[in-house]
Amino acid sequence: MAPGSVVVVGGTQGLGREVAQSYADDGREVVVTGRDQARADAAAKEIGGKTRGIGFDLADPHTIAERLADVGDVDYLVLAAIERDTNKVHEYDIDAALRLATLKLVGYTEVIHSLLPGLADDSAILIFGGLARDRPYPGSTTVTAVNGAVTSMVRTLVIELAPRRVNALHPAIVGDSPQWVDMPAERREALIQRTPIGRLVTMAEVVTASRFLLENEAINGLNLVVDGGWMCM
Repeated sequence: MAPGSVVVVGGTQGLGREVAQSYADDGREVVVTGRDQARADAAAKEIGGKTRGIGFDLADPHTIAERLADVGDVDYLVLAAIERDTNKVHEYDIDAALRLATLKLVGYTEVIHSLLPGLADDSAILIFGGLARDRPYPGSTTVTAVNGAVTSMVRTLVIELAPRRVNALHPAIVGDSPQWVDMPAERREALIQRTPIGRLVTMAEVVTASRFLLENEAINGLNLVVDGGWMCM
């Protein structure tokens, strides 16, 4: 594979940042993006190595191409940005729904479009979804819909971008992630009781799964669930 960067959209926090850190620790050139330049720069400095930050808002897709114009060659593209949204139909927030749908569907696709000239035939793309697609909850209509759409996006992008590979990762609740580490003990225990491995999955396990999907050149068009067997219960 020709040398290129690892671009992690949504790499300033959470699971995206962990993936970025893993590649930076390997000495790779890494680009992390966040909603604004200051946040992206701060994360890049903390990650260290050959990491730089680019700021743009995925929900404003017309700005994306300009912001990514100087990225150059890309080996791996990780689309990990997410905004958590509870939006009940009885109290429907149209603007919030439009933002989330634009961010994850139009924004993600525009990133791919913008970086396509730098994606070699052996480059790989990883899209983060989530298990709300399979386990909805009150107020998850938009989240469930967009994560379900990720499944469909993988299939069509495999065809459109061939021979480049495209996969998706759908994590369950990640017990040591910033979003969930401080959840109430009773909720954690209830989740553990429904997880056959007897614990919640970890950020490190999501990172190794992400790298498998990016680096194994036979894996293409896969929607991989990382949940410790939670979906079996």
